[in-house]
Amino acid sequence: MSQRTVNDIRPVLLINPRACSRRSVRLPLSLLALGAVLEGRFPYQIIDGNMDSDPVGTALQTLAAEPHLLVGVTVMPGPQVAPAIEISAAIRREHPNIPIAWGGYFPTLYAEAAINAPYVDYVVRGQGEAPLLELLERLPVAGPPAPPASAREPESLHLVAGLTWKNQSGIIHNPDRCLDSPDMFPPLPYERVGDVQPYLRPSFLGRRTAVHQAAIGCRYRCGFCGVASMFNGRTLLPAPNRLFQAASTLRNRYGADALQFYDHNFFDREESSIPMLEALASLQMPWWCYARADTLARFSSATWNLIRKSRLRMAYIGAESASDGALARMKKGTRVEHTLEAARRCREYGVIPEFSFILGGPEDPEGEMDQTLRFVRRLKAIHPECEVILYFYSPTPQRKPCPGGSSLPVLASYGPSGPDLPATPEEWAEPQWVRYVCHDDAPWLTPASRQRIKDFARVIECRFPTIQDYRTPRWGKAFLRELARWRYATSHYHNPWELDLARRHIPLREPQRESL
Repeated sequence: MSQRTVNDIRPVLLINPRACSRRSVRLPLSLLALGAVLEGRFPYQIIDGNMDSDPVGTALQTLAAEPHLLVGVTVMPGPQVAPAIEISAAIRREHPNIPIAWGGYFPTLYAEAAINAPYVDYVVRGQGEAPLLELLERLPVAGPPAPPASAREPESLHLVAGLTWKNQSGIIHNPDRCLDSPDMFPPLPYERVGDVQPYLRPSFLGRRTAVHQAAIGCRYRCGFCGVASMFNGRTLLPAPNRLFQAASTLRNRYGADALQFYDHNFFDREESSIPMLEALASLQMPWWCYARADTLARFSSATWNLIRKSRLRMAYIGAESASDGALARMKKGTRVEHTLEAARRCREYGVIPEFSFILGGPEDPEGEMDQTLRFVRRLKAIHPECEVILYFYSPTPQRKPCPGGSSLPVLASYGPSGPDLPATPEEWAEPQWVRYVCHDDAPWLTPASRQRIKDFARVIECRFPTIQDYRTPRWGKAFLRELARWRYATSHYHNPWELDLARRHIPLREPQRESL
């Protein structure tokens, strides 16, 4: 396609609604991935609500300047839903003839709720690059929105796999689309965000930490995890050279000195991990990733030596539970012994494990809490520097076949006895549902259970301040460590009022809320 032809095509506007503070902002990888396939085909612009102080105003001004073919909005469950509603509803009021598509985790997991919104014409489920291109090719024929339908002439939309849309009679879920390998797509056009430097944030890894996603999906089917439903239990790995080239660009062109990987499970298998580790070892940049305890526990000493050479500083490991029975119910595929062995190996080879636990499942919330809190102390004895993240259990939609050849993630109620799940984005944006999907609460928990976990977490974070906290002065961390010492030594976690008081004057970083 010639440049003249591209310039004659109506542009696409890609929007990342606000999801975090400016201090925690990272490169919007999902929109850069879409932008990569639009290059040379469709002109486009990215608006990042995490950086733009008035993303609604910027979007309306951009759309008023010239006709657009489509607005694409990426949406995560939780705090990003309300800003996505605000910006989409404003665009629909001012520009009713411009179609709006939502993509990302929220519309993939809750496609029915997302498409029920009058300001959402299309939902792209799962991987979005190919469906976006096919949708854009068909929009000139399909025409503008014609409420309640997504388009005036929607017949051609049946051919776009992975698309959910509306006709005059109801909602249509097109057949699912198979995942495409990362190697099929062009490199990310980082320059499209404007100045890249503000996205390279300081962290405990380095002064300019960049983010990257190498692999797509995860082949495990953990029952609590949205990734399993998002990608239907598949993993696609990139060629090691693709990872090397992306990291080299971030380092050499933009000055990145550390990497945070968004891969859902960086170490898929030992044989596939070795070439990736060799590429990272040649880069010599400290890095952070997600990992599984069973995979790490089975690695050979040679691979662990390569991990040390690659400068892996921290691995986020889903320990989830201290009970093999609970792990089996979760379909986790690991055992408690794997978590213990991963802790030992991480200590031996200089890696800090960040163990996450899911507490308060509906079957036996109190019993699981007792067992998990004892297990955390056991891990601390093995690897004192290990870090602990505590979440409350959140049910996740599981894929079920539906008419049309698709297998949508479906969940009717939140837990075995309700409440029913929201049917619109507005309901999902209500505070209680944001707390539920962010693992901050669950409807079956008692106030005493919630407070118990809060108290335990307060003692742990003060007794063992996170290495990820690069802002709090050393004296502040030392003071909190000593203040919490007796509570941890005696397992007296209840009502740590003195720690709460001290935290008002010595704020500690909270990784599970602020990321790195």
